[in-house]
Amino acid sequence: MTYVVVIVLLAFAFDFINGFHDSANAIATIVGTRVLSPTAAVLWAATFNFAAVFIGSTAVAKAVSSGFVSPSVVTPNVICAALLGAIVWNIITWYFGIPSSSSHAIIGGFAGAAVARAGFGALVWGRKWIETLSAIAISPLLGMLTGFVLMVIVYNVFRRATPRRIDKLFRPGQLVSSALLSVAHGTNDAQKTIGIIVALLVASKAKFAGETGLLSNLHVDSMETIPAWVKIGAFTAISVGTLFGGWRIVHTMGSRITKLRPVNGFCAETSAAIVILTASNLGIPVSTTHTITGTIVGVGATNRLSAVRWGVARRILWAWVLTIPAAAVISSVLYLVLARVISE
Repeated sequence: MTYVVVIVLLAFAFDFINGFHDSANAIATIVGTRVLSPTAAVLWAATFNFAAVFIGSTAVAKAVSSGFVSPSVVTPNVICAALLGAIVWNIITWYFGIPSSSSHAIIGGFAGAAVARAGFGALVWGRKWIETLSAIAISPLLGMLTGFVLMVIVYNVFRRATPRRIDKLFRPGQLVSSALLSVAHGTNDAQKTIGIIVALLVASKAKFAGETGLLSNLHVDSMETIPAWVKIGAFTAISVGTLFGGWRIVHTMGSRITKLRPVNGFCAETSAAIVILTASNLGIPVSTTHTITGTIVGVGATNRLSAVRWGVARRILWAWVLTIPAAAVISSVLYLVLARVISE
């Protein structure tokens, strides 16, 4: 029982790191355009990260809990190794300032640990894998296209306005778009941790059957059941993580990909939020990192293709490609270590 409780706390720690690591997604553009200071930006993003707990479905959480790995092979060691592998990969990419995907890190870690335990038959090959792997390419491309189109529309609507007037108009507008992106981030990313915890609790339900008091809250019979404390805990953890920020990645996202003004930030954030909220409602785990990077590139390309620093974008692309297999390998090794140390 104690081991399961520790893993639940580890899951919340991963969610904290997710917020810390991915806070750049929600605040990089608003910091890069100097609409808000970094401190004000993280407070703004954290508030709306948590507000997402009251919005949207739990389709992504259910997809993560049972759509990638067969529930029959899930054990506390599998979940523990998955979380540790994702955390290690997040720390590596944070250290080098690379905007990788926490979403794909936890999915890769979950898959790697399950394969280490039961072989490739442990994976549920089907719709969710197809959607998630496709989203690696589609979400940034769709974000790029949406950002480009929205930027073109804005340029045409305000073509007679002076740059000073446009900045004055879109500075407050970017507060709205940044809040919307933070809500979108919460609705998709926090749900992945919720799904992992639910998978753990269902796999461990026999341990908590008949328990009373606080431990009775750890008894979950079905993947369809999501306890309120799990939702509140996950959204709180990701929001607190956002408060601590990920300044290395903020620098990459906010200034190194392309030069941004408030109007660019508004279009990038709004476009990313549209893509992510749509995916969340469809139960597709997408990467906030991939999507906002795509929209920033799309917005920057409306000036000229040379406005985008393609060398930086190429480095980010490699991180996207490597995240799932890298996290899977790390988690599979960690599972083999745990299996030797902790019997189940």
